[in-house]
Amino acid sequence: MEFRHLGRSGLVISEIAYGNWLTHGSQVEEEAALACVRAALDAGITTFDTADVYAETRAESVLGRALKGERREGLEIFTKVYWPTGPGRNDRGLSRKHIMESIDASLTRLGTDYVDLYQAHRFDHSTPLEETMLAFADVVRSGKALYIGVSEWNAEQIRAGADLARELRVPFISNQPQYSMLWRVIETEVVPTSEDLGLGQIVWSPIAQGVLTGKYLPGQAPPAGSRATDDKGGQNFISRMMGDELLTAVQSLRPLAESAGLTMAQLAVAWVLQNPNVSAAIIGASRPEQVTENVKAAGVKLEEELLSKIDVILEPFVERDAAQTQSPAARP
Repeated sequence: MEFRHLGRSGLVISEIAYGNWLTHGSQVEEEAALACVRAALDAGITTFDTADVYAETRAESVLGRALKGERREGLEIFTKVYWPTGPGRNDRGLSRKHIMESIDASLTRLGTDYVDLYQAHRFDHSTPLEETMLAFADVVRSGKALYIGVSEWNAEQIRAGADLARELRVPFISNQPQYSMLWRVIETEVVPTSEDLGLGQIVWSPIAQGVLTGKYLPGQAPPAGSRATDDKGGQNFISRMMGDELLTAVQSLRPLAESAGLTMAQLAVAWVLQNPNVSAAIIGASRPEQVTENVKAAGVKLEEELLSKIDVILEPFVERDAAQTQSPAARP
């Protein structure tokens, strides 16, 4: 495993992080989830990402049980707040009430006294940003979180949040966006802004929910049990990437991966890690062997010629529009 600083902060994280958006408490049984976390730990992963909304709060509980007994100081545990976690009008968003109640609930489910990074899971247009950032600052000052970050905020929102964080003297260090060979909307605005402010990217869906592994073949039904067939596993999320032309282009990546001594999944994860503003790539898994294979992308350096060939193959299908940040297609 290789390690990187998260932005310009002093926090060091594993460049492959383990996430449980579509798995723990939802797509796979707890025994398999625990085995995946054990495989992650055995592979040297120290950074674990979750959110209160995943599997209707169950994902945090499963992760907490999976990490029980591990040396807390040797782990970086991240979670998020924003999406609804209950039926009430205040069980959502980034109001002070919801943030203060949510951090306590998350810590209870995770079985820890603090999280290393507490993230705003989206931008809340119905709550004053000053209220949100003051609440986050108070969470940090109470010792319940060490750093704060955001997820899927656009460049303007990130800069506004960073200005307030600076005034409040709270460590705002990261953004968690979707990023892959096919989804590059952060490159034109979010990455330059983040570099200027000292934020690092913790990217999700580097293998595009499995599309970049090459397991979905043009003209063929998705494999049984895959996320494209599971309504709990992101079926709607990946439907936009299931066209035959795109899937044919993805198959053209196979010889490139083989020439680099990588699987297609490893190539996809290694690709996002070539961006110097990316501090970590989040991988998920329903089986331990997926973790073991994907962590082999750590430390891989891809040649410029290979990167250029990837661009030529995928260019007709790449989304680059910065306005797509926070779009329905970006919904973990």
